[in-house]
Amino acid sequence: MTDPGERLRSSLAADLPPAAAEFDSPIAMEAMRATRVLHAGDQDPFPAPGRIRVLTIANQKGGVGKTTSTVNLGVALSLFGLRVLVIDLDPQGNASTALGVEHVVGTPSIYDALVGEATLAEVTHPTTASPNLRCVPATIDLAGAEIELVSVVAREHRLRRSIEAHLHALPAEERPHYVLIDCPPSLGLLTLNALVAGDEVLIPIQCEYYALEGLGQLLSNIELVRAHLNPGIVVSTILLTMYDGRTKLADQVADEVRNHFGELVLSSVIPRNVRVSEAPGYGQSVLTYDPGSRGSTSYVEAARELAVRGADLGPLVPVQQAPAAVAPVAAPPLNALVLGQSAAARSQEDS
Repeated sequence: MTDPGERLRSSLAADLPPAAAEFDSPIAMEAMRATRVLHAGDQDPFPAPGRIRVLTIANQKGGVGKTTSTVNLGVALSLFGLRVLVIDLDPQGNASTALGVEHVVGTPSIYDALVGEATLAEVTHPTTASPNLRCVPATIDLAGAEIELVSVVAREHRLRRSIEAHLHALPAEERPHYVLIDCPPSLGLLTLNALVAGDEVLIPIQCEYYALEGLGQLLSNIELVRAHLNPGIVVSTILLTMYDGRTKLADQVADEVRNHFGELVLSSVIPRNVRVSEAPGYGQSVLTYDPGSRGSTSYVEAARELAVRGADLGPLVPVQQAPAAVAPVAAPPLNALVLGQSAAARSQEDS
């Protein structure tokens, strides 16, 4: 199997023009990579998907790069010609911060769309990263949404219905190619709404042991959502993040994930890079903060791979025929809160 470190080094030099061979210093190579990102509009755009892709970026474990990946993949896709809508579903609002979108209390946000006080169009804001990228921010009000929605019928479907209504109302030429939903690091009602709303799940996995330990439970929960709430959802993409080539552990985790999930895992690997962590402090993605960094280049290559895979997608398969992306996993049920909400919703719908 190819060494993950070698894959990373290859991705950093991917698609460089022949003239790049003349630039044999690290600084010169970084400058060339930065030029490619800064002048993305002058290059061939990424291929558009065969249908609108609604991807839920989820992982119950915190600190694995969910928000970072949502933001930087969204920016990369938009810089290379695709229309992207990012929905920040985390009350902390970190994705909103990284995209330069205001999210103080009182800002029209995803909370207003979930509780039915506004349409998604009314709470969608432009971003500083790209005219092709728009964001639905999250405010701290979202922290109370789970309590407010307890008595609402079909509360798990609120986000899906809001997205469907929004896409239907937009002219075809303005509809986003990608809808990326950033989830909080938990499996409460907000994440449940995201899993019901999405057609695909993208799982960022940190190249450390603890990330593997929680992965089985996450897949089990997705299977339960598939069985009871969203039969069409599939795990379509796994992205390895925070890869540290200096450690043997990172290689072992990467190899184990690839051996188990095969082609679901993107070839591109996101390295540990301080620029990725610094960028949100300036209200930017790493692609706009330091376009020549290893983190920026790696996210561009991951986004390119995601786009190429999407170009081969046809129309959505009816849920009765939807293929399973992963084999069903035997696991304990969802936590009592989620199960209670699902049972109450079904009971009210039946009555």
